[in-house]
Amino acid sequence: MTTPFTRRALLAATAALGLGGMAAPALAQNFPNRPITMVVPFAAGGGTDIAARIIGQKMTEMLGQNVIIENVAGAGGNVGTNRVAKAAPDGYTILMGTISTHAINPAVFKSMPHDPVKDFAPISLLALVPSVLTVSNDFPAKNVKELIERLKAEPDKHAYASSGVATPQHLGGELFKTMTGTKMTHIPYRGGGPALQDVVSGKVAMIFDNLPSSAEMIRTGKARGFAVTTKTRSPAFPDMPTMEEAGLPGYEIYSWNALFAPAGTPKEVIAKLNEVANKAAQDPVISKRLADLSAVVVGSTPEALAEHVKSEIAKWGPIAKATGAQIE
Repeated sequence: MTTPFTRRALLAATAALGLGGMAAPALAQNFPNRPITMVVPFAAGGGTDIAARIIGQKMTEMLGQNVIIENVAGAGGNVGTNRVAKAAPDGYTILMGTISTHAINPAVFKSMPHDPVKDFAPISLLALVPSVLTVSNDFPAKNVKELIERLKAEPDKHAYASSGVATPQHLGGELFKTMTGTKMTHIPYRGGGPALQDVVSGKVAMIFDNLPSSAEMIRTGKARGFAVTTKTRSPAFPDMPTMEEAGLPGYEIYSWNALFAPAGTPKEVIAKLNEVANKAAQDPVISKRLADLSAVVVGSTPEALAEHVKSEIAKWGPIAKATGAQIE
């Protein structure tokens, strides 16, 4: 009696028999011969979704196969991320990962459905993404100093939004509260898009948002950007101060976007995806679109992304503990 193999099991078996070196090149030679699904583990409209669609569209042109963006939100990005971790390691299901999926979540979730290092094959660190303190036009404060004064005078009266529990927006707000001695209510959403919309509408006072997703709202005057949360000003908003310049020295938080495949994906397939993704991100038109959104294009090797993930995990563990953020 024969037992049917899944694609993952078949690849593992051939590798164990020493045939992986023969099977992988054959697989990579024809890759891709059908559409690729790029999972975005957050709701549509947020910074990660925007970056994925911009880069995915260019990858589609270069590969001659559709790169389909699929939003799979939930559990701070864990639901979509875990889907990719458990997918067949053939390069046809990849992840647009972030600081949340691979650095913050392991630090704040008591248990994880996957290992951020062992269960993924790094492809490329595509871009670094500054954050911004975005405030509703209805909020009476005009700058960071006035905001802190207002929050101290009215403890627990105001709230900040985030794209979900344990996301950079969440920890950004908790870090702000810790450093300023203020009190606010955290309101998590199922993605950055819905969270930002409630800030724009005035339902929530503020969000420590990815700059790419808030950029258009700030430019069009639908919300105000009080400060960027990086050490230096953003070229896209040269008149906006850093958090330190605005009166809160030592405050720094930023995100990043990177592509991952399931662990066990053939190196030849990873190399192909790396080449195409980096060329897409560094294309003059695409890099300008990303720069307009305040994202800084990187385009790394898989090895460099692997080291980046390890260093980010080491960085965010202590920060998560300091803010007290913990999820069952």
